[in-house]
Amino acid sequence: MPRSYPLEHIRNIAIIAHIDAGKTTVTERILYYTGRTYKIGQVDEGTAVMDWMEQEKERGITITAAATTCYWQDHRINIIDTPGHVDFTAEVERSLRVLDGGVVVFDGVAGVEAQSEMVWRQADRYNVPRICFINKMDRIGASFDRTVSMIKERLYAKPLPIQLPLGSGDEHEGIIDLVEQKAWRFDSDPNIEPVAVAIPDKEKLKEARQALIERLAESDDQILASYLEGEEVTPAQLKKALRRVTIAGKGVPILVGSALKNKGILPLLDAVLYYLPSPLDMPPVRAIDTRIEAEVTRPAKDEAPFSALAFKVVSDPFVGRLVYLRVYSGKVKAGAQVFNSGRGKKERIGRLLVMHANNREEVNAADTGAIVATLGLKNTFTGDTLCEATQPVILESIRFPEPVASIAIEPKTRADQDRMGGALQKLSEEDPTFKVKFNEETGQTIISGMGELHLEVLVNRLISEFRVGAKIGKPQVAYKETITVPVKSEGRFVRQTGGHGQYGHVLLELEPSERGSGFQFIEHTRSGAIPKQYIPAVEAGIKEAMETGVLAGYPVVDIKATLYEGSYHEVDSSDIAFKMAGSMALRDGIAKARPVLLEPVMKLEVVSPEEFLGDIISNLNSMRGQIENIETHGKLSTIRALVPLAETFGYATSLRSLTQGRATHVMEFYRYQELPTELADQVIYKVRGRGYG
Repeated sequence: MPRSYPLEHIRNIAIIAHIDAGKTTVTERILYYTGRTYKIGQVDEGTAVMDWMEQEKERGITITAAATTCYWQDHRINIIDTPGHVDFTAEVERSLRVLDGGVVVFDGVAGVEAQSEMVWRQADRYNVPRICFINKMDRIGASFDRTVSMIKERLYAKPLPIQLPLGSGDEHEGIIDLVEQKAWRFDSDPNIEPVAVAIPDKEKLKEARQALIERLAESDDQILASYLEGEEVTPAQLKKALRRVTIAGKGVPILVGSALKNKGILPLLDAVLYYLPSPLDMPPVRAIDTRIEAEVTRPAKDEAPFSALAFKVVSDPFVGRLVYLRVYSGKVKAGAQVFNSGRGKKERIGRLLVMHANNREEVNAADTGAIVATLGLKNTFTGDTLCEATQPVILESIRFPEPVASIAIEPKTRADQDRMGGALQKLSEEDPTFKVKFNEETGQTIISGMGELHLEVLVNRLISEFRVGAKIGKPQVAYKETITVPVKSEGRFVRQTGGHGQYGHVLLELEPSERGSGFQFIEHTRSGAIPKQYIPAVEAGIKEAMETGVLAGYPVVDIKATLYEGSYHEVDSSDIAFKMAGSMALRDGIAKARPVLLEPVMKLEVVSPEEFLGDIISNLNSMRGQIENIETHGKLSTIRALVPLAETFGYATSLRSLTQGRATHVMEFYRYQELPTELADQVIYKVRGRGYG
């Protein structure tokens, strides 16, 4: 079956930004202009197509990454509109992992905000080429130049302005195109065609275009040659050079407009086609061939062996369990049998669906570069690879941050208890940053997530979507434990019964390692002290014991364990015995190594009118906050601080009352650090009072 669109005519892009920069508004306009929708949805009115969940409509924010497909100038554009709130960072992470390009939206008044920095770092991690759209130029206080300089200084990027705003604030009319050297005025009615107008300051246009060429010449040899020879650079040459530089990650084209007033969206759509990569422009995807445990590549070709990455699982109330796939190579038909290489299981692809937010369009096959959802995959989860059974490979998975906040949840009735188990399982399958744990001592179910809002949304879904009656506890902090001094420890497990006994004996050296480095195991025994086949059992025993610390039962982190000595018995030694010995040695060592509690610390950014600055700083100091810096732009101040998570619960309410509702804030996890002794003692006392330890 021939392809409906050539690979070079496909764009897989994410719309990413800080909360409230206008991502969903931009996406809604793109859908309207490409004929995908016939009425423009508004976020404030709860009519945005891409914000289809009840919680999204109520809050006016994006919570889940919604996928859609639209068509522009003989190209197919697959778009994922991602959340801006830090609590839903997993949605951005999974989207950037499978997409080829990004449109980063900035608020022309606020410029580069905290979450803008975080999504930019995520895009850097996956080497995603991107273009920028400076939005809201119709608002008072919008500054194109300031936002461009913030992109350079805060994001360490190389901005390449290819447009200038035609007026700003109330006088914002459209754009000045530096590539084509034309000015366009847009009407706020999207059905009225843009009009070419006279350029108000031709000298400024000339200077800005020359600056663009000079900046491009720093990264592109062809433009450098033309520049040095004094040749005129044509619009076609400029576009090709901008494309090369963007795809190589050496520069970022900057566009401008006002999505709400329908200004600048048509040139943005053209820029997606001109400057962002098709699947053919990206390097062949790297994978591990599981038969030979060696790295191989899969080219973006329909004839290549099939490989796809599952990047999202959704429990759809109407059709059941949907798994979203990005096809990297080959093609797959509905009803085909595929192989889940990570889990070693065969799966059958059911129906194949092209998604438009929560609406579905059935297709017979998915070819290279496609983003589709499928039904029928029972054992496939986020990050799994699907491929041909005869050519098994594993693609790089998706990394997700660990949850930092928890709450206890209990069902109200026996019927609720039965429903709650299945509902929590479905939610944890959908969201890899949502964890569920049952506490044997208290009989409570503990759910953990990325923050207060994340947990609040999940609990709301549990009650409204899955009809589970539940009692909710107060938010809790996900503390960790670690050691502060190196020690040597011993674990000896000996059991003598009628027949064979059990014997395992290990000596460990435990050392604290860098914060955030996790667990490291090193085997350093003299030859023959412990047979090689028992070494993995020792490591497994240590890991198991690290799940429950000695102070308050929290997981142990940031430890280096060196197995340097031990002994075994020819007959009685076994994996179980050495696993138990490893576990005992770790517990013995932690108790002697001056263990401490660690607490999660958040990076907090508050934007507020200057008049409330003193009250906000005073409040942050009372929260054990550490002020990093304060910037003032006009009448607005931006305060950046580090604040322990334990102090931030309910902060939105207190900030609202401090500033008459005029300040905004955003938080993201920063790192774990040692909890002060007196507070650690209180935490330990509380936990032990509930029956731990």
